[in-house]
This record gives sequence, structure tokens and C-alpha cells, in this order.
Amino acid sequence: MHAAAFAGSTLCAQRSPITAAGCAARCSAQTTRFRSRCGRRSSSSMARSDTTDGSETGVESERQRLAADARAMQAMQAKSIREMEAESPSAWKWAIRKEIWDHLTESKLARNPMPVHHRIPNHAGAEAAADRLADLPEFRSANTVKINPDSPQKRVRWHALSQAKLLLCPQPRLRTGFFSTMHRDSIPSQDLWRACSAAGVAEFGVPLSLDDALKRARAKSSDEPLTEALQQSLTLDAIVVGSTAVARNGARIGKGEGFAELEYGILRWMGLVTERTPVITTVHDDQILQDERMPTERLLEHDVPVDIIVTPTQVIHTHTKVRKPSGILWHLLSPQKLQQVRVLRELKARIEREEQVVLPTGPDELLPPPAARNRARPQGRRDRRGSRDLRNQGI
Repeated sequence: MHAAAFAGSTLCAQRSPITAAGCAARCSAQTTRFRSRCGRRSSSSMARSDTTDGSETGVESERQRLAADARAMQAMQAKSIREMEAESPSAWKWAIRKEIWDHLTESKLARNPMPVHHRIPNHAGAEAAADRLADLPEFRSANTVKINPDSPQKRVRWHALSQAKLLLCPQPRLRTGFFSTMHRDSIPSQDLWRACSAAGVAEFGVPLSLDDALKRARAKSSDEPLTEALQQSLTLDAIVVGSTAVARNGARIGKGEGFAELEYGILRWMGLVTERTPVITTVHDDQILQDERMPTERLLEHDVPVDIIVTPTQVIHTHTKVRKPSGILWHLLSPQKLQQVRVLRELKARIEREEQVVLPTGPDELLPPPAARNRARPQGRRDRRGSRDLRNQGI
């Protein structure tokens, strides 16, 4: 990160170490306001028409998506406190996340949706970084790309569709399925920009089913000849991920939920990507830290390094030596995580049943129950005022 731009927050962190209590105090207000905002969104705003409950049908209304995102942000806040108090191996990442989120906000570099805390932060210059990425040879030559659904990468998704690439986009937090595929030939030209939003992906994307995932995973090790269409679907030429912080050594920190890593593991298991498939991220220049702040030795087994970092002003090829996860790391997925992500739970059951194996399960983790968090949500004037303050800030 630019030393002059970030010296103040770094010195502050040195003088007053970030604690779990401090993290909660700085983030709880933003999360509470965001949650109150979700309740005011019109229920008529749908990610897809004819929505029912959205939880088990693979369809989510816009209101349900916003509410689920708010619950996830609250859960991440609680997770950050637990891990920092327990001094877990990933606690150092939360200190860096908070530092970046605070810096972007205080320097007025943050952009909607706000607050940027517990998100892949949108930032000034995100469009310029996307345009720079779109000119990369690795991107221009790609026929099929996977791009995360976060706000800073919306213009990257637009470039992919504009260049007639097949776009693979994950379902938000894998709540309603695995991935959706999109191509501009199936989207009206006037709707191309809208199709790049979360609601647009739900409306125009073609969901990849559990059966599709199993077929593709089996095809990679099959001796049977593949049709041209299936062969193309088994090749992913590039991956674009969002980041909270990165380093020139390839180390990357996301928002703390682990879905980018989980999605990569699923793609490796399906045979859609290999170790050589480039992983690219777009960030603000101030999100780049010195290697000493993010040593690769501290990365965990599931972490996915980045090969290329793109900012509004530069392109960095990391030439990272860190190996990427080779598949789904079942031994790291807790029972609670499996309970939250229905498609993973069903996939695990299918593999165990059809292949007559017992897959490992990770250690337990304590996650706040969503229903309890909803009942505990504060009501009254403060909540309503927060809603008014944020009601015009889009997702």
C-alpha cells in the first residue's frame, strides 16, 4: 500500500492494537443500519418472477437476498470476534480486513454499497481497474470465465458479456445453487448492464444443477469421448475474484466467509480449472499491502492465491509459488457450514451414496443462529433513522 496514504492508520494500529471488542464497536453500527435497511426494501423487487419462499426452490427475491446478506454480515462480525479472541490461525486476517475497511471509509475511497465492512469493498476507480483487466491478454483470449458477484467486479462481468464470453457466476453465498452461466446471445442488448447485477444473474443466468456438476466431475476422469459442447464446458480459462487485501507475493484476503475458496475447490473438483488457470483480482492501489504484512507462510490450506493484481493504475503479475487447493476440502467444512450451504450438503450425500465412501467432516464451529439474530434485532427510532440514511444506497 502507498505509505503516505496509509501511514496514519498503520501508526494507529501500532499504537492501539486491534482487539475483538474494538472490531465489534467499529463494525456493529454499520451492520445494524444495513440490516434495518433490508426491511424497508420493497417485496415486489424480485430476483426472478413468480418467487415463492426462495429457500429451497433455487429462487430468491431481492428482499430475501438483502435480508440474507444482512444476516451473513452479522455472522461475520461475530466470527471475527471469536477468532480474534481465540487467537486462531486466521485472526491476523481480521486485523487487516478492519484496517482496510476503515481506511477506505475514512479516506472517502469507499463506494456503495455501504458500509464496506464485512464485504468485498467497492471503491473509487473500480471501473478503471475493470477496464484495465479487460485489456489483459489472459482475459481477452479467454472463452469462458468465472467472475465473483460483488459490486467492484460488476464492470468486469459486463466486459465478459460484451466480449461474447461464456460467464460463470456463483450463486450468492451458494444459497440457491452452485453457479449460473450467462452469454450475451441470450440477453436483450438493452438489459446487458442490468444482467451484471445479482438480480440480473438470477433473471438471465442458466443455473448449473447438482446433476450437471456430478456429470462434469465424472467426465474429467472418464475414458469416454466428449462432445464438443461438453469439452468446452469443461474448460474455464480465467477466474476473477474480489479481495479485501492482497500482496505482491500473491497472498489474498477476502471478506472472511471463505466462499471464493469454496467455489474454487468446487471448480477444481468438477475439472473446470487446473493449477495453471489464472486467478485475477481487481482492487484499489491502497488495498495492496507489503509482503511482510501478508507472508505466504501464514496462508492456510484452503486459501487461494492470486496470479494477477489489477488496480486503476497498474497490473502486477505475482508469479506466486503458493499452490492452490486441489478440490473440495471436506475435512475443513464444519457441520455448521454444511448445514448453511444446502447444495454442498446434498453433494456430499450424493457422493457418499453413489461412490460408497464416507467423506470427512471438519471440526465444529459456533455460528449465531439466524432466527435468534432476527429476534434480537433492535427496533424503534434509531433503527428507522438508519433505514432513512441508507435507503438510497444500492446493492
